[in-house]
This record gives sequence, C-alpha cells and structure tokens, in this order.
Amino acid sequence: MFIQTEATPNPATLKFIPGRDVLTSGTMEFTTPDAAERSPLAQKLFAVKGVTGVFYGADFVTVTKDDSDWQHLKPAILGAIMEHYMSGAPLLADGSAPAGDIDDEDEFFDENDAETVDTIKDLIETRVRPAVANDGGDITFRGFKDGIVYLAMKGSCSGCPSSTATLQHGIQNLLKHFVPEVQEVRPM
Repeated sequence: MFIQTEATPNPATLKFIPGRDVLTSGTMEFTTPDAAERSPLAQKLFAVKGVTGVFYGADFVTVTKDDSDWQHLKPAILGAIMEHYMSGAPLLADGSAPAGDIDDEDEFFDENDAETVDTIKDLIETRVRPAVANDGGDITFRGFKDGIVYLAMKGSCSGCPSSTATLQHGIQNLLKHFVPEVQEVRPM
C-alpha cells in the first residue's frame, strides 16, 4: 500500500491520500481524542503524540499537529493509516454511515432570502468546496444575515494562517460577483 502525502496551506496540517475511499459522502472532523472514540483510525492517529486533529474527506485524511516536527510524526501517522487499511477495520466503530457534524437545521437565514441562499450554497458547492478539498479541508454554509455570509471551515482550513485571506479575497470576491446582496464573508 502506498500513501501519498501532500502539504497544505496550513503548515500544521498534512494531507494523507491512502489511494482508497475514506468517506463515501460528506466529511468528518475530530478535534479531540474523546470525539475520535467513534473511529478506530482517528483513535490510532490521536495516539501519536503531537496529533491535535483528524479530518476525513472523500479520499484523504488530514492530520493537524501541535508544534511537534513533521519529520518525527509522519512515520507514525503513515504507519497508523496503513495498519488501519490493511486490517480491513471499518472507519467507524459502530459500522454506521458518517453523519455530517453540522446539520442543515443549524443554518440561519431569513426565509425571504431563500433564493439568494440557494445561489450562495450552489456557488460554495460547485466552486469553493472542490478547491478547499484539494487543500485537505472543507467549508460549509452556516448562515446569511444582513448581507453577511457565515461559513464553517474544517480540516486544514481551520486555523490556517491563510484562511482569512481565502475568505476575504477569494470566496468573498466570488460571492459578491455573482450575488450582489453579499457584502462580506465571515468564519464561524
């Protein structure tokens, strides 16, 4: 088994590509060892001293570290991922399908803005999320109020030094271009 490793814009995060499907739909993020109890792989990764976050995408695992050196962490992380996939163990201990950690029900916007929100969501799905996934993260719509779009950033995007620039220059400019009602984009 060969696992590719890619750098991300966040120096504290690396993207590991096992060459197999990780999730069949959605994404999952684990920010604590307790949250990782559901996933044997995430538990193994948190057992590596220095790992502070694990994120699953369709075909990749993103790992975030503390101030430890990647040179020391990378072999242990590669070993944990390889061991997991070679064992045939399920990604989730209970065998259930991954549920999104943010429900649509948690979204907020005025019903009068539903058409605008649909356009914003479509742009995020088709133009923003694929690019963010390439960098080992995910971004989801959270709300729209008073011309401000609120987005949740996960994986390598969470805590990334360039995330503010990505939001304000990339995503905000894109949304403003296609949706005149958008005045600003903020993280949640």
